[in-house]
Amino acid sequence: MLRVGLTGGIGSGKSAVSALLAERGAIVIDADKVAREVVGGGTPALRAIVDRFGAEILTVDGTLDRPKLGAVVFADPAALKELEAITHPAIMARTAELEAAAGADAIVVHDNPLLVEMGAYKQCDFVVVVDVPEKVQVDRLVSLRQMTNAEAQARIAAQTSRKHRTGVADFVIDNTGSLNELARVVGGLWAKLESLSR
Repeated sequence: MLRVGLTGGIGSGKSAVSALLAERGAIVIDADKVAREVVGGGTPALRAIVDRFGAEILTVDGTLDRPKLGAVVFADPAALKELEAITHPAIMARTAELEAAAGADAIVVHDNPLLVEMGAYKQCDFVVVVDVPEKVQVDRLVSLRQMTNAEAQARIAAQTSRKHRTGVADFVIDNTGSLNELARVVGGLWAKLESLSR
């Protein structure tokens, strides 16, 4: 099994790279999906979040109100750290289960926006970072996700720096070009990963 960590700042286009790798045969474990799963209704992580942040972060049907919780933690670095102390161990445990199910010959891509922050890159054979300048991130978040400039900058600031992220990378993908260009670069990366997995 070849373990590949895939990360990038918010708005970098990491999800597009993840989809292109999946098309080529990678087993993708999406940390965002796992993160939603581990805080689902009735889970131990959700109970711990309610204990810490109060029942007001729940919707009327008792599920996590992610935007409401996000508004709290992205404005308060200490609160974000407390949330991560609850969610990161649960995410890592579920990720290990999914990886074990992938099979010995698989190229497993850990698609994780917090790969560096969680220290999860240390468990990977190779780390791929999708990178764009901060201005591109802000422009994409404002135009594609309807965030304000301030909201976009707060989300970017809550993540590790570009320098720190690219500093642990084995491969850096510059995603300022077209989707066709990205597909070409990912194709080359996939060929390298296949040769490394043999």
